[in-house]
Parts: sequence; structure tokens; C-alpha cells
Amino acid sequence: MRHYWLVATAVALVPGVAGAQAIYPIDRATILSGSKFDFKVEFPEVVKEADVKVLVNGEDHASVFGKKAEFTEKEKDANASAIRLNDVVIAKPGTYKIEASVAGQPAKSVTWEVYGTADKPVAKNVIFLIGDGMSVAHRTAARIMSRGNTQGKANAKLNMDYLPNLAFIGTSSTDSIAADSANTASAYFTGHKSAVNALGVYDSRAKNSLEHPKQETLGQALRRAAPNKKLGIVTTAEVEDATPAALVANTRKRADKDKIVGMHFAVLPDVLLGGGSAYFLPQGTPGSKRKDDIDYIAKFRDEGYSIATDRDSLIKSAAETNSGKVLGLFHTGNMDVLLDRQFLKRGTVDKFPNQPGLVDMTKAALDVLSKNEDGFVLMVEGASIDKMSHPLDWDRAAVETIEFDNAVGVAREFAEKHPDTLVIVTADHTHGVGVVGTIDDNKPGDDMREKVGTYQDAGFPNYEDKDGDTYPDDINVSKRLAIFSNNFPDYYETWRPKLDGPFVPAIKNEKDEYIANEQYRNVPGAVLRIGNIPRSGDTGVHAVDDVVLQSQGPGSEKLKGYMENSDVYRVVVDALALGAKQ
Repeated sequence: MRHYWLVATAVALVPGVAGAQAIYPIDRATILSGSKFDFKVEFPEVVKEADVKVLVNGEDHASVFGKKAEFTEKEKDANASAIRLNDVVIAKPGTYKIEASVAGQPAKSVTWEVYGTADKPVAKNVIFLIGDGMSVAHRTAARIMSRGNTQGKANAKLNMDYLPNLAFIGTSSTDSIAADSANTASAYFTGHKSAVNALGVYDSRAKNSLEHPKQETLGQALRRAAPNKKLGIVTTAEVEDATPAALVANTRKRADKDKIVGMHFAVLPDVLLGGGSAYFLPQGTPGSKRKDDIDYIAKFRDEGYSIATDRDSLIKSAAETNSGKVLGLFHTGNMDVLLDRQFLKRGTVDKFPNQPGLVDMTKAALDVLSKNEDGFVLMVEGASIDKMSHPLDWDRAAVETIEFDNAVGVAREFAEKHPDTLVIVTADHTHGVGVVGTIDDNKPGDDMREKVGTYQDAGFPNYEDKDGDTYPDDINVSKRLAIFSNNFPDYYETWRPKLDGPFVPAIKNEKDEYIANEQYRNVPGAVLRIGNIPRSGDTGVHAVDDVVLQSQGPGSEKLKGYMENSDVYRVVVDALALGAKQ
């Protein structure tokens, strides 16, 4: 068997044999009728144009696509030929078989499903909430911390627990079972799978991150098919970060943040709130991360946007804007997490003392967008569930989940008054984390490991919420949740919340390897844990586990069972009737 595999692999790598060329969109792609996408065929060697044939359902591709693809004998990034046609549109739903061949060689084929949508929308509004990296354990921890548990029953439910329709979502990418926020969010907002770090493009052999075959994003689809509908994007991360960028961006490299600002400007979301102002400022401005002199804050202002820089100006802008357009940038980078911002006053709160929270931003966005008679699409991201899970800072991650759930509560309250609103709550991917019991400081001895309670020895934690704000009054209680990761670099487990600031588990040594951060070595009871991920990693990594999606409202009944993340897009665009009218 091993010998056969080696032979088969060697044959597959030989230029010119059957199946060697790559076709984009890829096999089993699902494509919204009327949407724009780039078509490309990459050949493994230099070929003659006269020898190339591309058929769509047995017909010459030009007759189906309306134009002949451009042939390039030698691509600049490869000593090989390709054909490409940008902004292809297929209006008629159906199954399309694409065959690409070179004379004298067998054809390579892929099959696409082009799907239509309802002629009339069933939902006026869509609120799509993403808890970045949110796993089941995050939800469980948030529910126990926030609501409590008595004799085995939750004292109350989270807001997201009330959403009636449930699905398990597969998150894998085109190049790996393990995905990142870029390609997972991109799948939600394009309906196409993509590769790790890619946003709105297929991963081709192009070296330039902006030259890969594009997929239409939801923001672009709205501007094309429903120009009167408003678009809002809210995040606690930089607005150029992977999840918010997925609604507007086409790039192979999620790190193209200065370019992603330009992609935001091309789509012009009516409400854009979060951090990341450093990429809006011209390079001569202190703190700027741009490489040119473009002032995007000025450009947005010239388009009629009200500019908000803190919580007070956001509330004022939401109440007073006449244009219905608000750009809110509240941090040069990612916004501080709620625990630091509201309770501990750590992180960068001294530099940005009046940052709005996710609930503030969600309310402001809904205030602005709901004034539009034609409805809206709003994406809300609780970004730092993920950003605190990577460094194994589980207390901050759990509090971020509570804040995210409170934003879900705002969405549910809006939907109760506006039943024509589809509400979707999900994550983009998971983390390998579990709640295993409690840690009880009152158990005798100095060995913190022996203070971990499992099964009946766990009992119940003693968090309190006396002021009723849903957040525990103190996270550093004497009997707290025992939350652990199943993947990690070398680090010192302290068994306690990090009150001095977000956890930094590992730092580089002189060998360019990550080792346990000595800062935590002398914390009483701390123990060294030897990592189980490569030494090139400084934090925990995403898990491949399915994510949970819950929903309510018109169209939500289709979100059930097991689905790929790219399938969710189809439900959204169907609810909004964004397909080509037949």
C-alpha cells in the first residue's frame, strides 16, 4: 500500500498529467446566482493558447461566461501558463461542470452549484453575532460565572441559550482541517471555502496577496443587489482584523491591514466601530501604521461620516447623525477587554480611558441602522474571547463571553420589537478548552494541583453578582472555575486569575524558541507545564471542533443539523433575496 501511495504521489506531481491543472472556483463550490467571482485555470507548464480548451457544461466557456478568458503564456509568478476572467457572473441556477484541458492530455474538471434565492426577502434585517473562538466551554464558564448554578441547575440562562434553532458548523479550510479567523469568517460572508489567512479569495499560486481569484463578500453583494440596505460592522478588535474584514476584503493575507482599510472604504459600511485607527492615519502621524500619506479618517468624513473616538462621542453621533453614517475608532489597536477596561483598569486603559464596550457599540449601531426603511445587515464580533484564549487567559475570555452574550441580549430585544429580523449567534472556530471543576484555595496544603476539585469534590464556585450587572463582582474568589487548555506552549500554570494584566505565557529565548515566561515562576504554587505544540508557538491554538450556531427569526429554520460554515451564507442571502432575479 505504501509503495502504491508513493507512485501515485509522484505521478500527480508530474507536469502535464491528468488533473495537474488547478481550477478556481474549486470543485464543489457553491456560488450565489448573480454574484461576481474570478475564474482562473492554472496549468502546470507553459502551453500554447491554441491547445487550451475550457468547456462549461460542454459549451465553450466564452458562450456561458459572456467573454473569453485572457490567456497568459507565462505568469510572472510561475514558469507556466494560465487563463483568467475576472468578475464572472452566472445568473441561472444549476449545476455547472467546468472542464479544462490541453490538447493530447486528459481534462481536469470541477463541478459548481449555482444557487438562486427567493424573489422577495423574508427578513428585513440580519444581525449576525460572532463570538470569536467561542467554544462550548466558554459558554458554560460564562453561564456559571454570570448566572450561577444551584444543586445542578443553572440559576438562569444566557441570552444565547434562548435562540431556538441550533446547528453544528464545520470550520475546516481548503488547505487544512485546522482553520483561522480569516477563512472561517470569509466562509460565513462569501459562501466559499478558502485557505488559512485568506479573505474573500481562493489560494492560487500568485505571489501578490491581491492577485488571487476573488469571491464576492456579503458587503459587496449588498452594494450590488440591495444598495438601499444599510451595512454595519462592530468589533472589539481592529476593524481591519480578520472577522470584520471578511465582509469587505479580498486578499490572501489577512495582515494586509492598511490595504483592508481601503477595502472598507470601497464598500463604505454605514456603521464601522472598533479599534485600529493606526491604519487610518497617514504615515506622518504619530502612531500611524500606514505606508502612505492617505488620511482615511478625512476620506470617511468627506463621505458624510460622523467620527467618534470615545464612548461619549459615539453616543452623541448615534443620536445626532443625519447621514446615517458613523465611523468609530476607539483605539489604535485592539480595544481593551472588559475586565481591564471596567474593573481592573489595566492594559492600555490609561491611554484610552473612555472606550465603549461591545454592548455600547451594538446599541449605537442599531440606533443608526434601524432608521433605514429598507433594513440592514449588522455583524457584531466579540473578538477578545479568542484574543484572551490564545494566551490561556481563561478568566478574561469568560468575562468577554459574558459581554458578548449581553450584546446578544441587545439583539434579541431589538428582534422582539422587529420580528422581521434574522438573528444568528455563532463562533468562527473553537479553542481546545474545558471546564473540569473548581479550584478551592481553602483546601489544605501548598500544592495548588491538589486544590483542583473534580466530580463531587468540585462542588460549586462562589462567584457573586450583588449589583446584578451579570458580571462577577470579583473573579479572584476563593473557589473558582478550573479551566484548562488541551494545547499549550511551555508555561507556568499559576492556578489563579491574572490581575496585573493579560497573561503572557511564553517568550522567546536566544534560540528563537518559545519558553515559559519566568515572570510567573515565583507565583505561589506555580508549576511548569511542558508544552504539546511546536516550540515555535507562543500561545494556544485553535481547535478543529465544530462550533455551535443558534438562531431565531425569518429564515432561521434552515439553520439546523450539521452544516459547513459556507452553507450559512446561503441561508442569509436567501433570507435577503440577494440572488439574481429570474
